Amino acid sequence: MPQSAKKPFIDVLSGQRQSTPPMWMMRQAGRYLPEYREVRAKAGGFLDLCFNPELAAEVTLQPIRRFGFDAAIIFSDILVIPYALGRSVRFEVGEGPRLDPLDDPAKVATLMRRADFGKLEPVFEALRIVRSALDPKVALIGFCGAPWTVATYMVAGQGTPDQAPARMMAYRHPEAFAEIIDALVENSIQYLLAQLDAGANALQIFDTWAGVLPPAEFARWSVEPTRRIVEGVRAKVSDAKIVGFPRGAGALLPGYVEATGVNAVSIDWTAEPAFIRERVQSKVAVQGNLDPLALIAGGAALERAVDDVLTNFAQGRLVFNLGHGIQPETPITHVEQMIKRVRDGRG
Repeated sequence: MPQSAKKPFIDVLSGQRQSTPPMWMMRQAGRYLPEYREVRAKAGGFLDLCFNPELAAEVTLQPIRRFGFDAAIIFSDILVIPYALGRSVRFEVGEGPRLDPLDDPAKVATLMRRADFGKLEPVFEALRIVRSALDPKVALIGFCGAPWTVATYMVAGQGTPDQAPARMMAYRHPEAFAEIIDALVENSIQYLLAQLDAGANALQIFDTWAGVLPPAEFARWSVEPTRRIVEGVRAKVSDAKIVGFPRGAGALLPGYVEATGVNAVSIDWTAEPAFIRERVQSKVAVQGNLDPLALIAGGAALERAVDDVLTNFAQGRLVFNLGHGIQPETPITHVEQMIKRVRDGRG
């Protein structure tokens, strides 16, 4: 299938505003879809699904078939890099990820520095399958977790409310913590390049826990590692399109955009619109930022929320998305309502 067709999502990242903003949803392949739940039950464990190329490709394509989104994002997880670095990674039902914690310098010394990318070949094969199946106008997004966010899970061995274990380690043992970050930076570059090679048209770097860091630590542990990844990817693929998502960064977003060189930044629903328009969207495309709870609410509240996003950001370069991932309990009819509202252009 020819890949030369215009892709609205890529056009926005390239600097071209679209009269109807392209749209997709974070976690769009997920538990709110009955067809996903059916495949998930067939796959077994969560990582079994991530590492089964045919099934991962199938769930990646499901929301595209159902909703006609402008971008598909490969079904995987940010913790596949620690897995490829030899760490134990498992997902407990109802409890989220569990890893063997790297919570002191002696344990950090056991960390592999180079990932076994053979373990991630199923992800690349899934990308190839999806790319061959997608309409040429639909973009395919590859992704990784930002080093800070991935490190928070590696240090604590699980998610915690404010990622205090990683923050404490970064204060107490900054050299050891930097070793984790450095390993993640170097291997994330190679992982993202391999995703581009397998057919991804753009990349997203998810820094879900960026918002827990004070400004100086944010610069050191969120911004600088992301900058290095962007620079490393573009050293090999100079026109690579990259979206950053430092969730909760707020007033630190302009500095993040300037320092990292991303083509677009994803914003959460707490972002102040005038500030984003003046200080961020004037420089790069923005992606977001509907509150996932407004999508669950539906009705007039959802229509107002969609209109607010369009009013605030659609005069500039916008990719319509949620401010974080779609929740499992979201009614499918509300997703359809959102899409109609955006594409009718009533904002």
